Order: sequence, then C-alpha cells, then structure tokens
Amino acid sequence: INDADPLFGTMPGHQAVPNSTMRKTIAKRLTESARDIPHFNLSMDVELDMLLDVRKRLNAKDGADYKISVNDFVLKAVALALARVPTCNASYTDEATLYYDRADISVAVAIDGGLITPVIRDVGNKGLAAISAEARALALRARAGQLQPQEYEGGTFTVSNLGMFGVNNFTSIINPPQGAILSVGAGTQRPVVKNGALSSATVMTLTMAVDHRCIDGATAAAFTKELKAILEEPLQFLL
Repeated sequence: INDADPLFGTMPGHQAVPNSTMRKTIAKRLTESARDIPHFNLSMDVELDMLLDVRKRLNAKDGADYKISVNDFVLKAVALALARVPTCNASYTDEATLYYDRADISVAVAIDGGLITPVIRDVGNKGLAAISAEARALALRARAGQLQPQEYEGGTFTVSNLGMFGVNNFTSIINPPQGAILSVGAGTQRPVVKNGALSSATVMTLTMAVDHRCIDGATAAAFTKELKAILEEPLQFLL
C-alpha cells in the first residue's frame, strides 16, 4: 500500500503492525527516561583472560550441574562492586535519594515484541552457580511469558548484555527508577601493551550510564574501577 500520511507524506509500501501494550509501555518509559534523566556515560575495557580460565575450569569440573557464563561473573562482580561503592546503588526522587542495602540486579532479556528485565535478588549473597541457575530460569520464564510482576519489579541496578550478538560496545537508557545501567559488550582479542611490549588479550568493553542527579561522575568512576579490578582478578570473588 501507498498511504498519504499527514506526518510522513507519501510512504513506501509497508505493513502497519499495531503497537502491543508492552511496546507502548517500553516506548513511554524509555522516552521519559531519555528526556527526564540526565544520563552520564563512562566506558572502560576489562581484560578477561584470567576470568575465562577460571570459568573454563569451573565448567569442566566432573559432575558439575551448572554452566557459568561470563555474564554470571559480571552480575556477581557488579554486586561486589556495589557493596564497595554503595552510593552507586541508588535512585533519585524529588524528596530524597534512596540508597539500597542490597544488590537486586535486573537482567535485560529480549523477548518477542520487546524487552523485559527480571530481577535476581540479593546477588551479593549468592554464589556463581546459584546466580547462573536463577538467571537461566528467569530468562526461560520471561520468553515463555510466565513472569509474575514481583519477578521483574523492584530492581536496584540493571545489566544489559549484547556481547552474544557480537556487539563490542553500546550505551543503554537507564531503567527508571533505578540510578544506573551497565552495558556489556563482547569479549574480543585485541592488542594491548604490557610492560612496554605489545601483546594480545581478550578484552571486553563495559559502558555505564548513571543518573547524574543521584550519582556523581567521580562516584561512577570509583565503581567502574572496583568492577574492573574484580573482573580482572577473579580471586577477588572470594573476598
């Protein structure tokens, strides 16, 4: 069909798909977030080789009933970094800034027709195997349309990972009323300089967007510094 649209003029052939309730909700919330929240973005590169070695050894353990992903490590590392820099685990309201006692991390999951963010509660007090199992179960329930409201409401921080699609880096829109979101890119082989010599490493780019009303730039930088330290030295997961 060729329609004379009052906004777009004569349009090429197309199919008009009515917006679902989910699509309308996503559009409304993200428009409000992008318009009303002063986003502050900062990026860092993280070397993954030591973490990948630990992951390989854990997943190769005889009798293991889990398969830990890099994203599971990221979720745990975020919770640990938030414990070290708790002022990044925050939300802004007109009356007060809210600082949360624990890391309830929302995980962005793509589903038919949109995006949903199920929440893994109290990530800092869970082991990698438990985080992995819960993340997988929530993702399956999300894609099957079986999540209950209490499973996707009330997160304090969001992690969005597009690395599995080969995306190296990207920025995300904050998931209100949360104060921050972390965008996780793919781990790729890149040249690095170590001790003055050219070498190579598996490097992943992380980009954090924060609500500048409740999280200052220096605070966000302190958080990303801790996050990088934890991911690059997996022994810190034991601290």
